[in-house]
Amino acid sequence: MPHIVFNNEKNIKTPFEKNGVDFKFCAKSYNFNKEDRRVEYKIGVSYESKDFLLTLKDKNDNRMLKADKVTRVTPVTLVKDALNAYVEEIGANIVFSNTNSFNQKIEPKKEYLKDIQYFVDDFKTNKEIQIEIGFGSGRHLLYQAKKNPNVQFIGLEIHTPSIEQLLKQLKIQEIDNVLVVNYDARLFMEFIDSNKVGKIFVHFPVPWDKKPHRRIYSNEFIDEALRVLMPKGTLELRSDSRKYFDYCVELLTNLNSGKITIDINKDLEVSSKYEDRWKKQGKNIYDVVLQCQREDEDIDLKYDFSFGKINLEKFKDIISNKPMLDENFFIHIEDLFLLDEPNSGLIEVTFGSFNRPLSKYIYIENNKASYYQGSPLPTSSNIKAHERLKEILK
Repeated sequence: MPHIVFNNEKNIKTPFEKNGVDFKFCAKSYNFNKEDRRVEYKIGVSYESKDFLLTLKDKNDNRMLKADKVTRVTPVTLVKDALNAYVEEIGANIVFSNTNSFNQKIEPKKEYLKDIQYFVDDFKTNKEIQIEIGFGSGRHLLYQAKKNPNVQFIGLEIHTPSIEQLLKQLKIQEIDNVLVVNYDARLFMEFIDSNKVGKIFVHFPVPWDKKPHRRIYSNEFIDEALRVLMPKGTLELRSDSRKYFDYCVELLTNLNSGKITIDINKDLEVSSKYEDRWKKQGKNIYDVVLQCQREDEDIDLKYDFSFGKINLEKFKDIISNKPMLDENFFIHIEDLFLLDEPNSGLIEVTFGSFNRPLSKYIYIENNKASYYQGSPLPTSSNIKAHERLKEILK
């Protein structure tokens, strides 16, 4: 993660602008958890039409400025530029930095990198959609996109270097039918219209043998896949893990309907570098393909995630870091950060589904609250958690 360690104690009053980066506010940790005595700041940044946070905290005898994990943005050069601009403004004596940005001969096609909110609000196409989950090096996705220029491909990946490499290759190879999103695939398909997808590729997912709740495949994921797939569309798993393969086959054979095809060591027209390595090692490669044989109704994703007037002072008195549990969702207040302005601050909160929790910040300005970086996605658990948050913040 990009960060800078320095030994300048100077703090700067916000807002200010440096090298095109707007620093909007600086919020200090409230330390409502009395056992946690750290002093930490969240610095609000707006740069190239994206909002995100930086974290400033003590590190031994120095200070460290780094990217905030919850509000990560792509490409990572945006964060590096913001870190560099801040320490330049304060004239910091840098002890360590990994934020050097080098001029690259090939600029990635950033216009094909989309925020998840784009798929909630704006994504429309008359083309067949195909989705690849965890595209890695991008070799398979690039091959399919070039071979099928009339198909709209969507690539999902959470590994930032893989995303940036794919975006560069899209420009080099002049491919314009791929959209890329950094998002959890287990949630993504809730925002795709029903019966629009021809194929979903899940090639060599992480098996998560010790944390099975993190696996892509689950009953809920398969049901969402069947909803978005058109009749005769396919969900295609390819794995080198026999344990993961057996787990998925068991899920698929418990469905009420569907056609399943199983292959071992099937050759594809294109393979990943890891697959090539595994084949040389004599490992088996397993395929299971589920063909959709149903048609589904569209779902309505409209929901208002606004807050009414809130009382931050009252909230400070009742705040607790103990999770609030419900049968279908939970809420955990992680931290509170206060701005210099009265009745203003940031609430860091994790909420929603137990298996797929969402971390967000609630930005408060003069007792008016909104979600930082946009509203949560309108899943049923997020909607229920938001209603509870509104009651807590009154």
